[in-house]
Amino acid sequence: MLVRLYEKDNDPAVMEQVTGVLNDGGIIIYPTDTMYAIGCHALKERAVEKICRIKDIDPKKNHLAIICYDLSEISRYARMDNATFKIMKKNLPGPFTFILEGSSKLPRIFRNRKEVGIRMPGHPVIREIAAALGAPVMTTSIPYDEDDDPGYATDPELIEEKWGKLVDMVIDGGHGTLGTSTVVDCTGQDFNIVRQGLGELVY
Repeated sequence: MLVRLYEKDNDPAVMEQVTGVLNDGGIIIYPTDTMYAIGCHALKERAVEKICRIKDIDPKKNHLAIICYDLSEISRYARMDNATFKIMKKNLPGPFTFILEGSSKLPRIFRNRKEVGIRMPGHPVIREIAAALGAPVMTTSIPYDEDDDPGYATDPELIEEKWGKLVDMVIDGGHGTLGTSTVVDCTGQDFNIVRQGLGELVY
């Protein structure tokens, strides 16, 4: 199912349809400020497990990531000191993934590893979805191989054609990019950039 959402003035009935899919444990594909991503209600463990199977992610070896609407929500699902709070406040929303220690409020599958990736993308569509849901969205970039046609990672109609049968809904939020987020590990004494992506970290 392909559903169109805009940067603003979306039909409340359509937003209710999107959040209904997530609340029912469904999986959606949606735009971010980097690549299109695949995600679900982060507190629905079976949905998280399904995404791990689709992406061949081993949650015992790989960090899982969530999208939060604001810093207040981040503080419920991850632990951060004052320095981390300040640097996140300077850089979010934006194309970053901050690695933090996860809290006990996340499902068990996230606690296979102590850390969780935190995203707060600067894309209005996923921000509106996260706000309407009132809960974090588990997120990972859609499966993409560099040998693939870039359209299958950036064009919502081609994304729906390729991945539509594996998910419950594809959100058309306009043409996407092949960019990645900048990954910042905040679990040590210093902020460590693990991967340089689109985000330029401001200290």
